[in-house]
Amino acid sequence: MINLGVNIGEIKLKNPVMVASGTFGYGEEYSKYIDLNKLGAIVVKSITLHPREGNLPPRIVETSAGILNSIGLQNVGVHTFIKEKLQFLKQFKTAIIVNIAGNTVQEFIELVKILNDTSGISGIEINISCPNIKYNTKNHLAFGQNPKLTYKLTKDIRKATKLPLIVKLSPEVTDITVIAKACEDGGADALSLINTFPGMAINIETREPKLANIIGGLSGPAIKPIAIRLVWKVFNAVQLPIIGIGGIFSAEDALEFIIAGATAVAIGTANFVDPEITLKVIDGIKNYLAKHKINNINQLIGSLKIEKEKL
Repeated sequence: MINLGVNIGEIKLKNPVMVASGTFGYGEEYSKYIDLNKLGAIVVKSITLHPREGNLPPRIVETSAGILNSIGLQNVGVHTFIKEKLQFLKQFKTAIIVNIAGNTVQEFIELVKILNDTSGISGIEINISCPNIKYNTKNHLAFGQNPKLTYKLTKDIRKATKLPLIVKLSPEVTDITVIAKACEDGGADALSLINTFPGMAINIETREPKLANIIGGLSGPAIKPIAIRLVWKVFNAVQLPIIGIGGIFSAEDALEFIIAGATAVAIGTANFVDPEITLKVIDGIKNYLAKHKINNINQLIGSLKIEKEKL
């Protein structure tokens, strides 16, 4: 028997494979292709206090090794999510993690208070790192780039909920470990990293940006090596479980993240290429463990071998 179960704080997952926020919608479409009961967890696309239309199209551009997206947090709003989308998801025996976004600390807290009274939610992921939205105020992107703001937001939300709290980190910082420690000190139960990298694409014939928003978030295979490095750095800096994200297209990719220190992984862009990729990754991880005679996935977490003199 091989144990694939892992814990993200108090969230118990049957296996370490999740789907990343914004790449799986609310699960309805993908349920036509895969059994959602087999996933470790579903992280729903970002939910805000009120519905958002998102950015103008074009909002997605394919790159040589991934995609640029500038969706702009389009979503149905928290009340419609609870009334319609969550009801669909609750039929499955899979952890449901709700990703939330807001302009201000107060918006985040209002969202959390609404979700507190809602059954069927396993945890909350705080989105403090979306790179493709514009705000008129001091926006929530700044939270993810400023350790003091990150600490305050995490601490205030921690006071407002008993639900497991995951903070999603931006790679666009000087030292991600400083932000990770701020989350830990503020009371976070786990960390997700990384979010997408800000990027651009230009139509050379018209000399115009390919995205209406000009800038979008780069995801896919191009960012995997950077994401693995940041997971490894954070694993060695804090004691929190890490959800590794960034360019995972195979079981081998997922295993790299786990060996670097991730307790679980979240698959994003690959879902657009192959709706069954998550199940293939789960099977691939199980086969790897069997091949290497490892009976518990937790033995693999952070098992990277590096000679001391190379550190």
